[in-house]
Amino acid sequence: MRWRYVAPILAFAILLPMLIFGLQRDPSELPSPYLNKPAPAFELPGLRDPEQTVSNRDYAGKVALVNVWATWCVGCRQEHEFLLSLAATGDVPIYGLNWRDRREDAVRWLDRLGDPYVASGYDAEGTVGIDWGVYGAPETFLIGPDGTVLHKHLSPLTPAIWERDFLPKIAAVRDR
Repeated sequence: MRWRYVAPILAFAILLPMLIFGLQRDPSELPSPYLNKPAPAFELPGLRDPEQTVSNRDYAGKVALVNVWATWCVGCRQEHEFLLSLAATGDVPIYGLNWRDRREDAVRWLDRLGDPYVASGYDAEGTVGIDWGVYGAPETFLIGPDGTVLHKHLSPLTPAIWERDFLPKIAAVRDR
């Protein structure tokens, strides 16, 4: 009979530290297993032209962004205007990874809203996304000239996030 009262208290005492730890974490920060390591190699058919390929070799030797996006992704629509303005500066090439989408929908999306990508690979099954540790769209990876992942950002990219999280890392790698 006494265990009937002790068991809930014991369970609460065990779960309390996990709850406290979980509440202190930022849910938008899920670190990449590739942070400061080489980004996974990939080769995908191009979104617009399946005969062409898009791969990590396309951005070798330069600072670049790899942006995981899809037409069904609300956050991708939210960040699209910023990606267009960022692409217009020409400072950092943006490579798209169209993830778990329909090719026709994705091409129509880019035709209608504008295309910020130097190239977009088409990952219909999501296998390359899985290799990269993608949890959902949008996700943006900052890749260094040596092919390492310098930063991973979950959720829509904004000017404030760009200035706070990306620009210092880009400046640091370019100053080397």
